[in-house]
Amino acid sequence: MMTDQDTSQTAACHLDEQRLTAALRSAAKDASCVSLLRGALLHFVADPEDAMLSEAASSDGNDKGDTRASDMAATLARAVEHYADALLVMHAGHVVAVGDHHSLARHEAVGELMRLSPPRNVEGLMMPGFIDTHVHFPQLDIIASYGHCLIDWLNTYTFPAEQRFADPAHAAEVADAFLDALLCHGSTSAQVFATSHASSADALFRAARARDMRVHAGRVMMDRNAPPELLDSGVAALKDDERLIADWHGRDRLGYVLTPRFAPTSTPKQLEAAGQLLKSQPDLHLQTHLAENLDEVKWVAELFPDARDYLAVYEDVGLSHERTTFAHGIHLDDGMRQRIADQGASIAFCPTSNLFLGSGLFDRASARAIGMNISIATDVGGGSSLCQLESLKAAYQVGQLHGAVAHDVAGLASRANQPLTPWQGFYQLTLGNARAMRLQDKVGNLRPGMEADVIVLNPAATPLLARRTRWGQSGQVSLQEVLFALMMLGDDRVIREVHVAGQCRKLHGLMLSACSDTPFREPAAALMP
Repeated sequence: MMTDQDTSQTAACHLDEQRLTAALRSAAKDASCVSLLRGALLHFVADPEDAMLSEAASSDGNDKGDTRASDMAATLARAVEHYADALLVMHAGHVVAVGDHHSLARHEAVGELMRLSPPRNVEGLMMPGFIDTHVHFPQLDIIASYGHCLIDWLNTYTFPAEQRFADPAHAAEVADAFLDALLCHGSTSAQVFATSHASSADALFRAARARDMRVHAGRVMMDRNAPPELLDSGVAALKDDERLIADWHGRDRLGYVLTPRFAPTSTPKQLEAAGQLLKSQPDLHLQTHLAENLDEVKWVAELFPDARDYLAVYEDVGLSHERTTFAHGIHLDDGMRQRIADQGASIAFCPTSNLFLGSGLFDRASARAIGMNISIATDVGGGSSLCQLESLKAAYQVGQLHGAVAHDVAGLASRANQPLTPWQGFYQLTLGNARAMRLQDKVGNLRPGMEADVIVLNPAATPLLARRTRWGQSGQVSLQEVLFALMMLGDDRVIREVHVAGQCRKLHGLMLSACSDTPFREPAAALMP
């Protein structure tokens, strides 16, 4: 087991001299325009699973236990940066410097900046803000709605709820509540489905811009197999997408995502037109659903009889590329996985949703072995929580179940379980999800030049967590154990602070207004377990 010391950087630091000079000039005029935080910090600079697999492959298998553990710790340290006492400097929405506090303090310009704007000590563990790669903001109000399976759930809850978004005022109110809920749970970036109403996407983008959040979103394309009130005009409706792209794509921290809901609700002509739009503007992202449910897979085969398989429905019209996110991807064979990997697309693994709707168990090990890009997402409202810590808990449980659901004739497990380690989990919520969305140059870690989205996790947020981790006490458990306890026992109470583009949005567990520094308490009911 890795200890805190196994991954701690004792002297390393990273700074951007040009940004530091600009921060110093600004601080000399107004110290409040820079933010310095001091405390424990963890982020990832590489995939820890790749690093460990590489180490395992290079080992001759004859290493003694102590040597093997030491080699693994050194390998992990190449993917993880952990500082027991870090200094994080933020200015103009970006990270300026990060590293060991004492090492950075010896830098003349940093020392002067610390004099002008003394660092604030944080209580907990600083990390990059979480990234949610698949979530439906119109479904906020139907989370935890009883349903038998995917199609039943869509018809009973989703479509009636989405019809209300024809009212722009309703869309604006839900967009505000949705983004505040995301931030409360520590997710500072997200890829989001709106409804088929262009005004719903407008409402979300306005709300995200007011909070300076990185949000990529799109209007749902849907011209069949849904209530008439939600159907768009097919190919003609792409004029709405073109207008939304012109208004929002690339504006501040916003991005537009072409969003056919899934193959059954789009005609072949609409999918083809979406492919042509994507080809004309290749910097756009695309999001849709793929092979979530067995009934859905069968339905697609009936609707597209000439297609090789479900994935081919999208491939044949150019909708699978390096900025495509396919939600779920549970019921795939290795050939389909390989094609997704070859095209550079990614699968958003949504474990709480898959368990809640009984859709199936995502085979993460097979996807990884083939080299597929994977992210972890909430998929609210099918998902049962906006908290990505809950997603990690469910992902761990899904992995464990893989060894239990398939047995040979002798009753032995015919495939191994796939337990998610805390290193893999927290990498995935940050840099891993950023890489899946091709945003790793903007978000995902806290190196200088990255957008300054930061959260502070409190490993003693509840009496049970405090007892399990002994955070800040004599006998504190290893960092790996702390992270695993947060995965299994954490919820929004763990998120002590949230900083978006360097601006504090949650402090001491209380949300701050997007437009002021006035704290407000969430309704008591929202804090109930």
